[in-house]
Amino acid sequence: MKLSVSGTVPVLTHITTSQKVVFITVDDGQEKDPRFVEMMRDLKVPLTMFLTNDVIKSDYGYFKQLQELGNHVQNHTLHHPPMNTIPQARQKEEVCGNQKILTREYGTAPLLFRPPYGAYNAGTKAAVAECGPRAIVWWRESMQIHNMTYQDPDKKLHPGDIILAHFRGPSELKGTTTTQMFAHLLKHIQEQGFAVARLEDYIQPPTGH
Repeated sequence: MKLSVSGTVPVLTHITTSQKVVFITVDDGQEKDPRFVEMMRDLKVPLTMFLTNDVIKSDYGYFKQLQELGNHVQNHTLHHPPMNTIPQARQKEEVCGNQKILTREYGTAPLLFRPPYGAYNAGTKAAVAECGPRAIVWWRESMQIHNMTYQDPDKKLHPGDIILAHFRGPSELKGTTTTQMFAHLLKHIQEQGFAVARLEDYIQPPTGH
């Protein structure tokens, strides 16, 4: 799909495609496990990173290693607030502030934005449009420790689904590492006969971006 250069930003939960592919998105950035970088280097599985400055600022370099593998860095606010509970001016600070830092640290302005907890309102859409990203990305499935939570009642993956996961470690995952969680996720995807594709390969930026 092609994004427009102006106007209201769309909210994407999936990409329309007939190909048996799904997209993995990984949020926040608390956990910075070097073994996860090795795993991604070995498996060459594409993912999209939605990063929050508060939790990545201790080590921007960690995510640079994942970016160097071809993975894109996208915007997930400065401080991870539920956007629909804060005033418009603060929403703009959250999106624009993070956009500026991520552009400086990773050399490319994020094209996509994900609201923390998936919570957004009309003010969020306006803030995102003002700050630079051209789409809000939601999800259809979210990965827990061993299992996936499905939005769809048939509890199955569908072509073009966007999957949510997090950079979390043993303290949040009851002793499970990011690499173990990711291995479970890939197993679910493969068992259902899907391949993982890169989200940004299916989203065209506006002309001139």
